[in-house]
Amino acid sequence: MSSNIKSRNSRQNWPENYRLLAEQAIDPRVRGFYQAGCPDPDTPIREVPLLALDFETTGLDAEQHSIVSIGLVPFTLDGIQLGKVWHQVVRPKLPLHQTSITIHGITHTDIDQAPDLEEVLDPLFQHLTGRIPVVHYRNIERPFLSVALQWRLKEHLRFPVIDTMAIEAHLHPDRHPSRWQKLMGKQPTSIRLADSRLRYGLPHYAGHNALIDAIATAELLQAQILHHFSPDTPIGDLWV
Repeated sequence: MSSNIKSRNSRQNWPENYRLLAEQAIDPRVRGFYQAGCPDPDTPIREVPLLALDFETTGLDAEQHSIVSIGLVPFTLDGIQLGKVWHQVVRPKLPLHQTSITIHGITHTDIDQAPDLEEVLDPLFQHLTGRIPVVHYRNIERPFLSVALQWRLKEHLRFPVIDTMAIEAHLHPDRHPSRWQKLMGKQPTSIRLADSRLRYGLPHYAGHNALIDAIATAELLQAQILHHFSPDTPIGDLWV
């Protein structure tokens, strides 16, 4: 199977983007993030510092919902740095809904004394800077963080991510059975985090905890590279 998630011609020039964005950034943390640079797209993934990133949120719309917890796990293909993980509950701008409490288990009591995201931006940027984020479903972490920073700093944050869900979608293009296949009993192939991990023999973890899901995502990427790609796969073939 091809190791390319997308063609080389469609790859963004993120190193150049970072250089230009650093010139425009106002907040020193945002500027420092860009000034730390971004790997060349041809850099083998084994040489790239990675950061598994997961948010629990009050909903799925970044413009109307808020982050309530953050899980960060630095890692490389060689190992996961559990001694450097970071987990933080943050107070959302809007009240919690019972639906989101049921999903992630974070209650009003948990957030009453929690800091606003703005109060923990220093450690957040310390973890993010110099690493490529790895997520499972990029339509959460990247837009939610960008909107949250726009509200607080009047600045967006732009960066590439490796999306383990997108990799699973690439590996299973026929995951939705046809009508005839359904009649024959074929089931859809799930690319959710827990189901994707099962295909690689990874252990089951309880979901909807930002730190546990970040660890699960890091392990999933390691397994994906081991089974379907190579440590020498260019990072630019995997990020989006």
